[in-house]
Amino acid sequence: MMRIPVSALIGLFLTGAFFFVAIFAQWVAPYGMSEIVPGADAWMPPSREFWLGTDTLGRDLFSRMVYGAQITIFVATAATCVSFLTGSVLGFSAAVIGGRYDQILSRLVDLFMSIPSLIMALVVLSVLPATLPILILVIGLLDSTRVFRLARAVAVDITVMDYVEAARLRGEGTRWIIFREILPNALSPLVAELGLRFIFAVLFISTLSFLGLGVQPPMADWGGIVKENKEGLVYGVSASLVPAVAIAILAISVNLVADWVLNRTTSLKGGRGA
Repeated sequence: MMRIPVSALIGLFLTGAFFFVAIFAQWVAPYGMSEIVPGADAWMPPSREFWLGTDTLGRDLFSRMVYGAQITIFVATAATCVSFLTGSVLGFSAAVIGGRYDQILSRLVDLFMSIPSLIMALVVLSVLPATLPILILVIGLLDSTRVFRLARAVAVDITVMDYVEAARLRGEGTRWIIFREILPNALSPLVAELGLRFIFAVLFISTLSFLGLGVQPPMADWGGIVKENKEGLVYGVSASLVPAVAIAILAISVNLVADWVLNRTTSLKGGRGA
């Protein structure tokens, strides 16, 4: 029977709670995303009616956090899927095909990685509208360069294995080798990287929103909530710290789950090898 460590259980519970709130935000939040509650003042302290207090416009901060979780997690999850789909397929194909194709892709990735991702995103988003699909594509494609490097490095070691050579001698094509031979044996490092890339996407979208080029008002996301309430720190109001704490808890919980999955995958692989 599989035993799950306490740290992994905590990570699974917290991560599941965040995703549950994000999926069912309309039913969890007591007020609307941008609803200004009648009679509420700006930056009211936590109370029975407002669990986290109110923000700078008198909106329920708990409701804003719930809807912010929905948008932040949705954008980060979609961007992570784009980055892994693009980066892993290109990285595996570069390792399998090799030659000039590998050299061109690798040099292009080196070129994009030499430019800081935040600067590149700011340049692109200063020209394109900051809609959710554009944000997902920008974050996902910029992050895919890291996934490409990892996938290619792992695939290069796997392509010299005997079972890959046997598949080539059988006449199997590139698609078969990538998805049937390389991908199952490259899951461990990719799973570990998955958690890191997801958290990077959460931090990236929050940073863009804080700088004014991410999720646009009246939609809520955690970086935007920090920006809206940052002046309250001068007066001792903690409204801008709540989303920062949420980001930190989400990052820790996802990393706990990723570490457990990595260890579990490695142990199973080692057991089969033995």
